[in-house]
Amino acid sequence: MKLIDISIVVPLYNEEAVFDLLIQRLTQVIDATDFSCEVVLVNDGSIDNTAILIENICKKDTRFTGVLLSRNYGHQLAVSAGMANSRGKKGVMIIDGDLQDPPELITEFYSLLMQGNDVIYAIRKNRKEGFFKKLAYKAYYRLQKKISNFNIPIDSGDFSMLSRRVVDTMINMPEQSRYLRGMRAWVGFKQIGFEYDRHERHAGETKYSWTKLFELAFNGIFNFSDFPVKIITRLGFFTIVFSLCYFLYNIYRKIFYNDVPQGFTATILAIILFSGVQLISLGLIGEYVLRIYNQVRNRPLFVIDKIIIEAEETSEKN
Repeated sequence: MKLIDISIVVPLYNEEAVFDLLIQRLTQVIDATDFSCEVVLVNDGSIDNTAILIENICKKDTRFTGVLLSRNYGHQLAVSAGMANSRGKKGVMIIDGDLQDPPELITEFYSLLMQGNDVIYAIRKNRKEGFFKKLAYKAYYRLQKKISNFNIPIDSGDFSMLSRRVVDTMINMPEQSRYLRGMRAWVGFKQIGFEYDRHERHAGETKYSWTKLFELAFNGIFNFSDFPVKIITRLGFFTIVFSLCYFLYNIYRKIFYNDVPQGFTATILAIILFSGVQLISLGLIGEYVLRIYNQVRNRPLFVIDKIIIEAEETSEKN
C-alpha cells in the first residue's frame, strides 16, 4: 500500500449542489502537491445524493476514501469519524465541504507542518456572513477566550492541519459533546495561526442553524471553562448582599421613620429575584449533569454504515 503523507478530512451533509466543484478542486490540489494525499469524504447521514456521489468517486479514484455514517451525527462527530479513519502518516487537514475553506492552502499548511508545528489553525480575517452573525461570532470568541481555562485562539474554526500525534491524541479523547477547536488547543504542542479570507458558500445552504451554533458554543463554554460553576456562587453571593441591604434598609426605616415598606411590590420583587437565581443555577448545573449522563452511558461516538477504500467496501465498523 502506498504511503500517505496527509489525509484531507471533509465532512459532508446534503452537499450535492457543491460536490462536483469540491471534487474538482480537491483533485487539482492533490495532483499539484509534491507529497502524497488521500481525501476522506464523510457522509453525515445526508438525505440527498451525497452518499451516492461519494461512492462513485471512491470507486473511480483510489485517492478518495468514503466513510458513510449510519445517520446524521453532526459536524463535530463527522470530522471525528474522518480523523479516526485517516491514514496520513504526517498529519490530517480538516476542511468544510462548502468550499468556504480553500483546499489550495494545503501546501502552505504542509510547509508550516514540516517546520515543526503540530497544529496550524486558520484565522478568519474576513467573513462573508451577515452583520448579526459576524457580530455574534466576534462576541462569542472573545468571551470564550476570557473565560476559558487555557488559550483557545479567537476567530479560528475547524479549518486546520494537525500532526499525526495530535490527531491520535484527539481520537483517544472520548468526549461525547465534542468541541474540536477546544480539544486541539487543549492538546498543546507547538501551534501556529495562519490568516486567510473566508469565502462565501459556493452552493446550497448552511447546515449550521442558530440552534446548532448555540449548541456548539455551549460545548465550548461548558467543556473548557469553570466559569458557569463560579457564576452560580457569584449569583448566590449577590442575592445575599442584596437581601442584607434590603433588610438593613427596612430596619433604618423602622427606627428613624417608623415606616417599614410593605405590600405586594416588595414581595413580588423578592420572589422574582430569588426564583430567577435558582432557575439559572439549576440550568447551569443541569448542563453539567447532562454532559455527565451522556458520557457515562459510554456509547460509541458514531456508527459507520460503510467504508469505501481503494475500491473495496467494509461494513459495520464503529
